[in-house]
Amino acid sequence: MSELYSLPDGWEWKKLEDLFTITSSKRVLKEDWLEKGIPFYRAREIVKLSQNGFVDNELFISEEMYNSFSKKYGLPKVNDILVTGVGTLGITYIVKENEKFYFKDGNIIWLKNDSNTNSKYIEYGFQTEFLKNQINSNSGSTVATYTITNANNTIIPIPPLEEQKRIVAKLDILFAKIDKAIALHQKNIDEANIFMASVLNDVFVELEEKYSSKTVYELCTKITDGTHSTPKYIDSGIPFLSVKNISQGVISFDDTKFISIEEHNLLSKRCNVEKNDILYTKVGTTGIAKVVDTDIEFSIFVSIALLKPKKDLISSMYFQHILNSPNCYEQSQSRTRGVANRNLVLNDIKQIFFPLPPLKTQQKVVAYLDEISNKMEKIKNLQKEKMQSLKALKASILDQAFKGEL
Repeated sequence: MSELYSLPDGWEWKKLEDLFTITSSKRVLKEDWLEKGIPFYRAREIVKLSQNGFVDNELFISEEMYNSFSKKYGLPKVNDILVTGVGTLGITYIVKENEKFYFKDGNIIWLKNDSNTNSKYIEYGFQTEFLKNQINSNSGSTVATYTITNANNTIIPIPPLEEQKRIVAKLDILFAKIDKAIALHQKNIDEANIFMASVLNDVFVELEEKYSSKTVYELCTKITDGTHSTPKYIDSGIPFLSVKNISQGVISFDDTKFISIEEHNLLSKRCNVEKNDILYTKVGTTGIAKVVDTDIEFSIFVSIALLKPKKDLISSMYFQHILNSPNCYEQSQSRTRGVANRNLVLNDIKQIFFPLPPLKTQQKVVAYLDEISNKMEKIKNLQKEKMQSLKALKASILDQAFKGEL
């Protein structure tokens, strides 16, 4: 690799296949998934385990199947490493003692630690830009994957075992301090969100006492959702947004896909997004409303609903604020169906209700909420900037560690 750099004495460049036996699991068919039994992990569960150390598992297999696979194919042991091969690539989880689970083939790569390699050192290695670049460059352009072949050929700098342990111990201490500071900034963001939610709730209650309620259905000229068919993506063209592009309360064109102008025009015949319409998340992350505040043309996927307000009855900004109030959000969550595949159908969106004051009163409510919301956003943005600086510091420290400079 052209990116290889000089290593200190005693260090070596190694492929992962030199350090681990790399494989996956025996295939488990979907019809063998159960609602109770031995936990069955997909890539998404590994991500949660990596981030939180635990997961509220949704899928299971039978004890009989687990025991059969154990005898025929073996199971992950302590200090083996599981690596996500689909979705968010390269997320690692080190197997702990007394864990009983099985995992999905193709979703997760299994690194059997049969050598003296320190698993935590490898886990830190997967967080470096050096390894991330290798993973992403081999992931393919259509559906991103990290395969067993890719893993075998992934290169990592390896020092002697005692040096691995020293580096891990030092990183553990430094990162514990940085993570504590990051958690504090996240707490400040959470508190700003809680405060804003409480303000919205107080406004909702006050309005509810004075004005009658209307349903979403009564206040829209059109309620639909994006295309139910996956379009043909191209390198550049008209942005095509899904729930991930608005789930943070803003319309984000980062990491978006594109479709042709011809396909956009075709989709717009049924679902024509215009400025001051309301976008409402309905698949996965449900119940988040956002006013279309851009002149950029775009189309949407089925995961987003499109609400066109009756302008003589409701202002778009009031619509956004009230739909994001705790009361309306609770309504959306109680109507959301499914666990693994969460879905808020259009007929249930239509039944969400809230108090509707006159337009002049709506304008006053919006001005009041905007003022507080803007203050909360400034607080959150400052906290996010500090978090980004700390994450950049972690990346810098990792880079030093895996160059033998820590």
